[in-house]
Amino acid sequence: MAARAQEPTVPPDGRRLLGRGMEQFHHPRPVCVGGRSTPQRERLLSGLTGRVLEIGAGDGVKVTCYPETVEEIVLVESDPFLRSAARLAADEVMIPVRILDGELTGLPVPDASFDAVVMSLVLCCSPSAMETLQEVRRVLRTGGQLHFYEHQRSGNQVIALCENLVSPLWSRALGGCHPARDTLAALQHAGFAVDGVERFAFRHVSHVLGTARPR
Repeated sequence: MAARAQEPTVPPDGRRLLGRGMEQFHHPRPVCVGGRSTPQRERLLSGLTGRVLEIGAGDGVKVTCYPETVEEIVLVESDPFLRSAARLAADEVMIPVRILDGELTGLPVPDASFDAVVMSLVLCCSPSAMETLQEVRRVLRTGGQLHFYEHQRSGNQVIALCENLVSPLWSRALGGCHPARDTLAALQHAGFAVDGVERFAFRHVSHVLGTARPR
């Protein structure tokens, strides 16, 4: 009689089957490499606790990168296809995940309901960066923090001019993205104090990654 194969006692880890993931659909940068978060996503999510709202679902794999200190993740995404993809990834994590239909300038959540908000390559695509940041202020609890990874207009005047020149075509090709936006100035005008920021270039385009709190 042939020996019976022993059934596995531990279910397979579905997260390994999800792939590299993406920050946003219009910016398909990986959030995982070799099963681990990229350095940018790891720094973006560092220190998060409690209830966290992330704007933009990407394909949802980003939820597998969150630290265990987070109690709940809420994703706001306007695209129904991406919401469906994110639900598949959400089934593979222990942290509770809710996925809501909503816009950048109208988040479908109550006032002062989150300990942190995460924005990753979404402010550049908002029809109004100021309205989006005002929404972020509205939903943050007292002492809450914004974690951001965004385009930033270059401090080099020649490069900044080039960014302005390519923005119309870039925006049409990449889902409304505006690489020449001054994210740090927008944060200041919206009443945020930047706690810390890292500046770097990705494919010759300036970016910033950091944290900020409402003043």
